Amino acid sequence: MTPTTHEHEHEFARYAEVRSALADPHLVPIPADPGPVGTVAWLRASVARFSAGEEHARRRARVEAELARLDPAGLRKTVGEGDARTAVVRALAEAMGIGEPDAVARDVGVVAGAYFGGGGAVEDAAVARLVERCGPEPEAAAHRIGLLVQACDATGGLVEKARARAGGPGESVEARLTDTLRYDPPVRVMRRTAAAATRVGGVAVAEGDLVLLDIAAANRDPEAADHLTFGAEPRVCPGREHALALAAGILERRPPGRELADGITALVAHVLRLASTWTHWDGSPRAVDDRVYTPHKAIRRVADHLVDHLAELEARLAGEEPQPDHWHASATTTPADLAPFTREDLDEAHSRLNRLARIWSNRLDALTAGQLDDSPGTGWTFREIATHLQGSVYYADAVGDLTPAKEQTP
Repeated sequence: MTPTTHEHEHEFARYAEVRSALADPHLVPIPADPGPVGTVAWLRASVARFSAGEEHARRRARVEAELARLDPAGLRKTVGEGDARTAVVRALAEAMGIGEPDAVARDVGVVAGAYFGGGGAVEDAAVARLVERCGPEPEAAAHRIGLLVQACDATGGLVEKARARAGGPGESVEARLTDTLRYDPPVRVMRRTAAAATRVGGVAVAEGDLVLLDIAAANRDPEAADHLTFGAEPRVCPGREHALALAAGILERRPPGRELADGITALVAHVLRLASTWTHWDGSPRAVDDRVYTPHKAIRRVADHLVDHLAELEARLAGEEPQPDHWHASATTTPADLAPFTREDLDEAHSRLNRLARIWSNRLDALTAGQLDDSPGTGWTFREIATHLQGSVYYADAVGDLTPAKEQTP
């Protein structure tokens, strides 16, 4: 067996070097130590991902046969909504005829965290349950579990990254996925070990050396003919068509929380439109109701409101009690609130609020209809919280449009 301790380490980031390394039969995945059937160690030692040579070819053939039974177009139509990692595992499990897809998705999520190393009793127990559902033949079960885990980790990660990319007007789902695969791949580095001495890009690699392949950098290389996110021959990912179909299917669906996310995005856009006029502020606080507001105070209150309820939502999803509310809120006007509002302050407000809007958008996109309306913990539902946040326009409207009269359009 190839040693798993490495005396020397090499890193390659140029497209030609990485592609050459991926095609080199002497550079193989770091082999996995075996373990008892139904454990993470057994799973890693049984799948094609961590094998090489004839063993890899035999295992890969079985994986390809499993995938051949699955229609990518059908997966694209039937994949569900909500959390991407759960959705892709559910869709694959159902297509492969594996029972209890919700339970499978939960266990696969646990195993995915230990697939590339680590794990303990909790992860081993999840593998054992998956073997029972994916059996009866252990090696076949390992291949099916491997497909599910990689879909959870890589395909789910692809969707998350694609959702976070700022797409252009009219951009197709396919174009967004292509850009994401090239410029923000879910797997950024591939690891190989030298089973025998070889050379990569003129660099001598001794037997047993560790080789790190920077896929993200290679994809951005000006000489890159295509992206290497799915690897390259002879080990190109056999499930790439299925992965793209699942990712496209999720991105095409309008998540249950999309309207709420759009509302928060519109809130921030409204605040920043008004804030663009606040460099003209004369320094006099605006009295509204029983409070006073200034440009800095309005930005502070909008940002704090978004942060406060985001922290509440995340705590409740994690099964924790939200932190007690100790905000001074609008009752206090600080010396910082009274400072002039400069062009630099406006730039900071854009960065701060747009990022908060994106965090909220991603979080709401990942919630199911049930989580929105039957939310864990006590308090308003998450739908009610997101709707409530849209009322934060109040703080910006309190300051108002400060465009000088001479500059206003008749």
